[in-house]
Amino acid sequence: MGEAGGVRLLLVANAKSGRDTDPAALAAALRERGADVELHPIDRLADAGDAAGRADRVVVAGGDGSIGVAARLAAGAGTPLAVVPSGTANDFARALELPTDHDAALDLAADADAASTRVELLLADDRPFVNAASTGLAVAAAHRARPLKPRLGALAYAVGALRAGLTAHPLPLRVTADGEEVFAGEAWHVIVGGTGAFGGGSRLGRADLRDEMLDVVLVERGSRVTLVRRAWGMRRGTLEGQRGVRHWRAHDVTIDVPAGTEFNVDGEICRLEPATFTVQPGGVQVIVAR
Repeated sequence: MGEAGGVRLLLVANAKSGRDTDPAALAAALRERGADVELHPIDRLADAGDAAGRADRVVVAGGDGSIGVAARLAAGAGTPLAVVPSGTANDFARALELPTDHDAALDLAADADAASTRVELLLADDRPFVNAASTGLAVAAAHRARPLKPRLGALAYAVGALRAGLTAHPLPLRVTADGEEVFAGEAWHVIVGGTGAFGGGSRLGRADLRDEMLDVVLVERGSRVTLVRRAWGMRRGTLEGQRGVRHWRAHDVTIDVPAGTEFNVDGEICRLEPATFTVQPGGVQVIVAR
């Protein structure tokens, strides 16, 4: 415990991500709740291991893309992670039923008696993530959603997905799971899931966020008309049960795609060369509501 009797928090805030992420204002709000707070820049987390080890919790404020890097810091230090969701979609918070209200999230982060639960931490090459990494339609949808987010919020993802479904094309790829080639051909998209939450309310219904296995879901090439059913399945969590959709669980996965192909990793668009996915043993403890 800190000198004032409150929990010791290492605060990592992404001021460029979403709303209410000013580091000084967040630190002041947590101190008002009795916590001892140390601030650390999110772009220098490689230097924060000792500070995380001294803290009772690492607190991350930002969107889903910020959670993965903070989760790796917390996991490496053996320190629980508290989340103040401040992005557009906040899929991780919704998947774990964490408070998305700003004040309620701060209350939970500073609550000395809060419980925690273990959650998978995944790696896309060396990039940590917690929800989902995908390529194909998901990337096209993210590009089309981006300019709409300030006006539509989470609804922008649904509109982006609709526009992508009308214009995008299947992607040639090969999937290898635990050393065995399980697919080679064209697909609309492929998703590697932890919590399996993505796109402002879509989800993989069979993803288990604690089994330390990658959930891989691939939508085979088919008519564009079937994409409506695929989209409905993603919103309902029933995609994996549809005909023409493949589902595997594995400890490590490689997805071979044409050079320059982009991936959407927890909302961040990037290139993965090669695109290899693994699970970090032990995951991360996340502070949750009692």
